[in-house]
Amino acid sequence: MQRPRVGLCYDTFADFTWRAADPADADAEFEPRATVEALAAAVEACGFTPVDIGPARALQKHLCGGLTLDAAINIAESARSRNREAYVPILLEMAGIPCLGSDALTLSLSLDKAWTKDLVQHAGVPTPPYLSVADPADLQPDALPAPFPLFVKPRYEGTSKGITPESKVHTLDALRKAVARVVDRYRQPALVEAFVEGGGEFTVAVTGHAPPEALPALQRATEATTGIGLHALEHRGMPETAWRHDLEGTLHPALEATLQHQALTVFNKLECRDFARADFRVDRNGQAWFLEINPLPSFAPDDTFAIVAELMDTPYEAFLADVLRRGFERIGLG
Repeated sequence: MQRPRVGLCYDTFADFTWRAADPADADAEFEPRATVEALAAAVEACGFTPVDIGPARALQKHLCGGLTLDAAINIAESARSRNREAYVPILLEMAGIPCLGSDALTLSLSLDKAWTKDLVQHAGVPTPPYLSVADPADLQPDALPAPFPLFVKPRYEGTSKGITPESKVHTLDALRKAVARVVDRYRQPALVEAFVEGGGEFTVAVTGHAPPEALPALQRATEATTGIGLHALEHRGMPETAWRHDLEGTLHPALEATLQHQALTVFNKLECRDFARADFRVDRNGQAWFLEINPLPSFAPDDTFAIVAELMDTPYEAFLADVLRRGFERIGLG
């Protein structure tokens, strides 16, 4: 009997087509080839045959050519649209191919940080107060979401795109400049929110279904001068800099339990499926604040899921295969 065929839909750095107006970090959400290789090995470990597909346009071309698949795994980000993460799951849905990962609606909604924060707050998870700004001239001293310092980032991007040391602002003039930079370079509104500081930055991966499972929380280093997460300042496309790092706060059992509970609440509220990663900051009083969730997390061999596998003393291929296996069970492919 032929083994089930599982398509791998993804974007690697080599797939990105640069345009003159693109910011330096425009391809930051794409993956190294090592991520695709890790997924392929995990699919093999599940007893299935991985089929290399690539970006959304490649999937579209293959489907028009009569491609048949039993399932697909989607980590494709695409580019230049707040609907871009929905391209692959919509094509797969139209073709009747079950897909591991969240559906098109969840991916589009979660990419919009403002809408996500509204839903999360409604679910009872604290998130920093915010303001969405399309024109820096609209910013008025008496209508800011919180006292300074404030933090500015693109509303529809992931992987810390658009974040620099100047994203943390202390004055109205600096705020207007940071908003103008985001609107001009990323062609979208800026999200202005309270900057949570004093207790550190953390991330929690979630996997599975019925019910999902929150994995061990990971503490992230912060840059010593600004307090911004170091991962956000070191991402692809940013200038090479010798940042000084710090580990603010302490990850104790009670805090970890809170972070895991909130990650699961957000995962369920947004109807995520199979895998995601939620990010948090903690204030000086120990209060955890949700920042964002990424239902298209990186499976790179040096990123969150691989680090959790190492902490759990599990070879990454076996760990990732277990994550995928639970997704295959959800869609009835066993």
